[in-house]
Amino acid sequence: MTRHVAVIGAGIVGVSTAIWLCRAGAEVTLIDRAPPGTGTSHGNAGVLAACSMAPVTAPGLARKAPGMLLDHNFPLFLRWSYLPRLLPWLRHYMHNANDTDTRRIAKGLIPIVSDTVDQHKSLSSELGLEEWITDSDYCFAYQNRAAFEADHYTWALRANAGFVPDLIDGRDVHDYEPNMSPDITCLAAMKDHGFIRDPGGYVKALAKAFGDLGGKFIQTEVKDFDLSGGAITSVQTSQGTIACDDVVLATGVWSKPLMKKLGLNVPLESERGYHIVFENASGGPSRPMMIASGKFVATPMTQGLRCAGIVEFGGLDAGPSKAPLDLLRRQAKQAFPNLTASNEIEWLGHRPAPSDSLPLIGQVGNTRVFTAFGHHHIGLTGGPKTGRLVAGLITGQPTNTDLAAYHPQRFGAA
Repeated sequence: MTRHVAVIGAGIVGVSTAIWLCRAGAEVTLIDRAPPGTGTSHGNAGVLAACSMAPVTAPGLARKAPGMLLDHNFPLFLRWSYLPRLLPWLRHYMHNANDTDTRRIAKGLIPIVSDTVDQHKSLSSELGLEEWITDSDYCFAYQNRAAFEADHYTWALRANAGFVPDLIDGRDVHDYEPNMSPDITCLAAMKDHGFIRDPGGYVKALAKAFGDLGGKFIQTEVKDFDLSGGAITSVQTSQGTIACDDVVLATGVWSKPLMKKLGLNVPLESERGYHIVFENASGGPSRPMMIASGKFVATPMTQGLRCAGIVEFGGLDAGPSKAPLDLLRRQAKQAFPNLTASNEIEWLGHRPAPSDSLPLIGQVGNTRVFTAFGHHHIGLTGGPKTGRLVAGLITGQPTNTDLAAYHPQRFGAA
């Protein structure tokens, strides 16, 4: 029997899920209050970061965080008026800043990120969209070898997953990346990575291909679920009721209130992220570069050089802050002193940050409601793999991946 699946959320995770479901023979309706690829899936650094399994909550974070917040040159910001609302989540988050939990989280992230380039190509190639994916190194730029070695804990986690960098030192740095600041004398280059030169355009192209496969997109807001029989029968939207056999919840940080309607409390916060696009840029890098001192990524894109990063906690409602953008601008110019551009475009988005840094992937009880959200910094990286896993759960195809770490009910009832 053909199943009708409602996929809520038209970012990279939702669109990927919808495509895999269509390929499996399901009837799929994709629902979002905004057009596909216009949210966080648009504003990220564009990197297919296969080596990104190390969470932010490394050992020692609790001791270092106050100093980070007080350092105007460190890319961590807090709207202090939001702190009382943040504290319950923050306590859970900081509880994981130890060696045991960091290793547990990294182990959970490896299956989602490590084969990202292959997963994106598998998703897009049959649709004629593989040209959106650029194979490249992904580099981490350090002031010197000592600064790289100071990051030994994180690099050991990556090495345990099979990701060991090629180190480029001294004058070789500027042969490899001529526009890099002379103050940066060590690069850790990760092979077999990739990036998307226009993440928003990529997701829109995937959404169009989903429509060509017979899928339907409805731009509306989901208000509630009908679970009166114990399992989903429909979703209520601002445009009326949509009957369905299954639901996929892939709405990023906006999944939290919808999970409450299912009786579940998910400690999920917005980690506000910023980017600046330097339009028609020259003097930037030729491949994605993580500037370690500033914790931001500079990626050459179709529109120009996108510098994306910064962490700010301040909720969903407040507008952009000036200080994070000013810092990002200063750090970009320090890393690439010859950078010029015709214009600058600023952006603020919301990364969905669960308190344990692991996405929620799986079925909620026996409700036929499936979760696919909470990817923190790895949404673009892990979107196609997550979509493939969830589509497999719905259609009864084996996943060959242990999903226990991502269980959507691991945090308990509301």
